[in-house]
Amino acid sequence: MGEPQFEIREMTIDDFPEVHKLWMTIKGFGIRTIDDSKEGVERFIKRNPTTSIVAEADGKIVGSILCGHDGRRGCFYHVCVAEAYRKHGIGKTMAVAAMRALKAEKINKVCLIAFKDNEIGNCFWKSVGWTFREDLNYYDFTLNEENITNFNK
Repeated sequence: MGEPQFEIREMTIDDFPEVHKLWMTIKGFGIRTIDDSKEGVERFIKRNPTTSIVAEADGKIVGSILCGHDGRRGCFYHVCVAEAYRKHGIGKTMAVAAMRALKAEKINKVCLIAFKDNEIGNCFWKSVGWTFREDLNYYDFTLNEENITNFNK
């Protein structure tokens, strides 16, 4: 496959079936039963209508970033590119588009979480200039035990 032609655009809830199908192909992806359902993603997009991104190539969605902010800091979730479309600049182009959308909303910093064993993702983020933080600890607290994370194999 030569260089794929791709288009980057804002994600809408109408993209959910194709985006979810893509997520299910990504090895190691943690999919939550509530947050990553259609209703959960719709809630997220309504709160952040201009910042989530998809990449389309060959008539299908081949990449996505759920991106939102709290008014102070942006965050990337579920950043992925279909395996057959990697190493063609799609991930970097999506990240830049999402960061531009955050800057348009006056957000000055963005973060993401990459699982330690996600070697491909960690190498990617370091290669495009993101800083690995060693000066902090990350904590979370589960408010809804029904929101179970399942990992793709």
